Amino acid sequence: MLRSFIGGRAVDPAGTTITSTNPAKLDDIVAQVSLADAQTVVAAARSAKDAQRSWADVPAPVRGQVIANIGALVEANAEALAQLVTREVGKPIAESRGEVQEIVDTCRFFLGEGRRLYGQTVPSEMPNKQLFTFREPVGAAMIITAGNFPVAVPSWYLVPALLCGNTVVWKPALYSAVCADAMYQLFVRGGLPDGVLNLVHADGEQTFAGLDSALTAGLINKVGFTGSTEVGRAIGELCGRHLQTPCLELGGKNPMVVTEDAELDLAVEGALFAGFGTAGQRCTSLGTVIAHESVHDEFLSRYLDAVSQARIGDPTQDVLYGPLLDEKFALGYEKALAWIQDNHRVAGSTGRITQANARNGFTGDPEAGLFYHPVVVDGVRPGDALFDQETFGPIVGVTTYRTLDEAIELANSPGYGFFRAIYTPNPHNPSPF
Repeated sequence: MLRSFIGGRAVDPAGTTITSTNPAKLDDIVAQVSLADAQTVVAAARSAKDAQRSWADVPAPVRGQVIANIGALVEANAEALAQLVTREVGKPIAESRGEVQEIVDTCRFFLGEGRRLYGQTVPSEMPNKQLFTFREPVGAAMIITAGNFPVAVPSWYLVPALLCGNTVVWKPALYSAVCADAMYQLFVRGGLPDGVLNLVHADGEQTFAGLDSALTAGLINKVGFTGSTEVGRAIGELCGRHLQTPCLELGGKNPMVVTEDAELDLAVEGALFAGFGTAGQRCTSLGTVIAHESVHDEFLSRYLDAVSQARIGDPTQDVLYGPLLDEKFALGYEKALAWIQDNHRVAGSTGRITQANARNGFTGDPEAGLFYHPVVVDGVRPGDALFDQETFGPIVGVTTYRTLDEAIELANSPGYGFFRAIYTPNPHNPSPF
């Protein structure tokens, strides 16, 4: 039974539990997880607040050494952690190994910042006056993370926050609770004092209520959230009522433009992983290919051929993608599939991969997990839900343009995103794009 940790101690079970299962093998129970309530969230915030001043008093270079210790421990346990990521969230093992390496790289980057937390000297307009600025910790932070990158993204929050003398309450996604517990144990073994990092497993309702109470009590000084735009909007409103500015990493609808003179094989290669890597479950996943009308047909033909040949299935093998993260994401993705309209052109199968709805060359047992066909939908346009909304699954839309200005307008149309790409040999095209 996994439990929350506050002040270095496991929290007694509150009675409510959930089961974390392997999405590639739904009969494989990874762990039972005891859920915390709102009062436990507040207790974790109080623990972080109480520990913050003494942690901030530790010299920054010494805190940097703790970060170095953490990086070394993660590196020494990298394969075990990567295998756990693959088992709990279904990420292909090559991606899981890369994700764990990101923790190590993040630690290596920030450990030296303990000696570079520079201030400034500022000229004064008054005689015989000297002005200085110093970098001080923000205080206690609450970090809420998603499970599509269950260890890499948390490290981007945790490592710099801890290095700078802040303390943290970390609430990971419930469907990646086992990964979070393993990562927490490595961080604590690296030398973090009790209360500096607190781990809370709670559902969304209890987390939100606990965060509200903690903010009201002045226990939390900063909030970081990675997840859906809908939840991020609610957290932003909550923080605004307490005059705080949260760090929000939310959903994205990301475009790729393929110009008339693009190297099409290169564009296809990029669109294949951008659209279907991690089963399209990234905020940076490709949403829509915007191809020049003169190359649209040829690009689409090559793209469909590449998609049809891609290996999909068992994430412990060499596959493009494995299962969806969790049953709730499978349900959400099936709703997105319902956005396909009669005027759209779909090649191949859609929906869940089963014996009856099979995919050629599938790796493993399709009936065992949450595996879905890759879908390419041609003919999407602004105003279509498939064009405007994040789908968070293995589906890519394709549309056409005539002029670069039109391509830019189409790329901007959804109004939100994390990246945009353009495939062109013309060095002048990326500048206006």
